[in-house]
Amino acid sequence: MSRGRGDGDQTKRFVTWIVVLSIICGCVYLYSRNSGTSALEYGSKSLRKLGSSYMGGDDDGDETTNKSGEEVQGDIILKSIPVCDDRHSELIPCLDRNLIYQTRLKLDLSLMEHYERHCPVPERRFNCLIPPPPGYKVPIKWPKSRDEVWKVNIPHTHLASEKSDQNWMVVKGDKISFPGGGTHFHYGADKYIASIANMLNFSNNILNNGGRLRTVLDVGCGVASFGGYLLSSDIIAMSLAPNDVHQNQIQFALERGIPAYLGVLGTKRLPYPSRSFELAHCSRCRIDWLQRDGILLLELDRLLRPGGYFAYSSPEAYAQDEEDLRIWREMSALVERMCWKIAAKRNQTVIWVKPLTNNCYKEREPGTRPPLCKSDDDPDAVWGVPMKACITPYSDQQHKAKGTGLAPWPARLTTPPPRLADFGYSAEMFGKDTKVWQHRVENYWNLLSPKIQSDTLRNLMDMKANLGSFAAALKSKDVWVMNVVPEDGPNTLKIIYDRGLMGSVHNWCESYSTYPRTYDLLHAWTVFSDIEKKDCSAEDLLIEMDRILRPTGFIIIRDKPSVVEFIKKHMTALHWEAVATGDAEDNEQGEDEVVFIVQKKMWLTSRSFSATE
Repeated sequence: MSRGRGDGDQTKRFVTWIVVLSIICGCVYLYSRNSGTSALEYGSKSLRKLGSSYMGGDDDGDETTNKSGEEVQGDIILKSIPVCDDRHSELIPCLDRNLIYQTRLKLDLSLMEHYERHCPVPERRFNCLIPPPPGYKVPIKWPKSRDEVWKVNIPHTHLASEKSDQNWMVVKGDKISFPGGGTHFHYGADKYIASIANMLNFSNNILNNGGRLRTVLDVGCGVASFGGYLLSSDIIAMSLAPNDVHQNQIQFALERGIPAYLGVLGTKRLPYPSRSFELAHCSRCRIDWLQRDGILLLELDRLLRPGGYFAYSSPEAYAQDEEDLRIWREMSALVERMCWKIAAKRNQTVIWVKPLTNNCYKEREPGTRPPLCKSDDDPDAVWGVPMKACITPYSDQQHKAKGTGLAPWPARLTTPPPRLADFGYSAEMFGKDTKVWQHRVENYWNLLSPKIQSDTLRNLMDMKANLGSFAAALKSKDVWVMNVVPEDGPNTLKIIYDRGLMGSVHNWCESYSTYPRTYDLLHAWTVFSDIEKKDCSAEDLLIEMDRILRPTGFIIIRDKPSVVEFIKKHMTALHWEAVATGDAEDNEQGEDEVVFIVQKKMWLTSRSFSATE
């Protein structure tokens, strides 16, 4: 009898444990569904069903269930998008080294291929919203942000200790300050910039040279203090650096409100057209300019305008040890064969100047290397195009012009540039486009006015910039605009640079080369309609826009009504809220367009919320 009672008690205990474990598992499951802080779902399959209303997908009826198991009834979609793990708060999908390790890509590290773009296939994309770091705050406003940022927004202080002797950055309480130093200019970028202007004999030691020097490429820019201090001289710099051992340098630059882009001189052309910059700059950028027949220096040559400068501050320019002397001799011989001449050399800096015409190229001995590029090479084709170890000569028209033919800044902004003729555009068309966008931007700001102050916005992106007239209309605002031109359309980016503006080529079927939370406003003119034509995922684009938009930032959508209705279905899931809606009365293409402005809410994960308490 006692044995039978013991067996019964064991059975009861066993059943009790089964019930308890079932309850615990059920609670864990419900928590994981609702919390979202650890969601790491790959791919977009669960979202794509929602795009069928305007993406042209098959419709299974008025009532169905999507692949997330959530009910879709008519036009009402009850949906949430999971939140990525906190460890992905700085995810850059196409520059994700974990992806390279996981997919075992065979890359040549000596050529910096591991720092170039390698995008995940759709099935490996993170279908989740990027969370802000714990304690995240709305960024400090420009111009104060040039000199300090919140430490919690970029909680990485290793550069402060690593570069402590060079005045890159200093941790001060809850902020990180930027004294304006750099590897070569410990005592301040402003003094260094003035010294370069002095070397070139520019009036009053002002580098913009009366508006003739406007666009700059800063290679290996660090935290972009050089570019930040150029802004006061009406010079705009594309500060460029890879996601390398100093992996947060571009993140700091953008947090400071300084134009910057994640990129590397590796094997592919940089996403900028030929003859875009008046000055290229390298201050101890640790680049081997002699490798592969000087291919990296030839990429700079492609990007420099006629008569453009390359300012090079490095030990090779002054050191007397055997290795530095060897590099200097070989580099001097290379640039001489490229027809560059020394404009100035002082202390640790040398400045070379590119020729204005083809005369020097024609006078070189036959077989001189590097060779001239073939006549069928398009120097403006850049998206995914390998670099070429050749010199891009000028066209007959450019050769005869003996220069760029560009007006000085700020007249350059509204003066039709010579390369406008490459697209068959007339000066009248250019002027009309400028006026149309002036009116549109005024309308945008009227709609935004209840929500913004004069310093609310700093980093802006025009996702389909065309001729850059959206950015041109913002000249009186204290903002800068990253003008993005689609990789498969007319490469009007060279017109944008000729106007004294800046930008990059990009394909919006992929993630952009920037950190999360780096832009205050995105302008999307027919971008979703273009995605529809490419048969890419509009839901992936929404998640990507959310990734690069700062909390409390804005998106201006100008597109057809069905696109706006599609976006409205995702507003709750994205934590966006509507700000304003307006008619696009001045649409030049005769198609129905509406303006829809949304704002991203400030939201925190449970961990982030705890950190603020």
